[in-house]
Amino acid sequence: MKIFVASLPFKLEENDIRETFEEYGEVSSVKLVLDKETGRKKGFGFVEMPDDEQAKKAIEDLNGLEIFGRAIAVTQAEEKPNGGRRPGGFGGDRGGSFSKGGYQKGGRDAGSY
Repeated sequence: MKIFVASLPFKLEENDIRETFEEYGEVSSVKLVLDKETGRKKGFGFVEMPDDEQAKKAIEDLNGLEIFGRAIAVTQAEEKPNGGRRPGGFGGDRGGSFSKGGYQKGGRDAGSY
């Protein structure tokens, strides 16, 4: 089971997280998410445990645990829809040019500019 862990103190390392979760069973992986530009920790990550019952017990016991003055949030990770891709953004799904009315401003068709 994949577990989402948030509100992590920035000084925690992956090994610290692994040791905490290993008290509940085997841990197959730990991944702390880093900022792509700075390389700094973003304060959340993921833990994978192969045994669902052990993972559920870890979630139950560790959610709200205070570490270095911060209560961590521990939940079952949700699968991303669309294979991990987010809808929208700059993917060109706005539908055309000004003349075709694909862009709007203030709720009106911008094709009349």
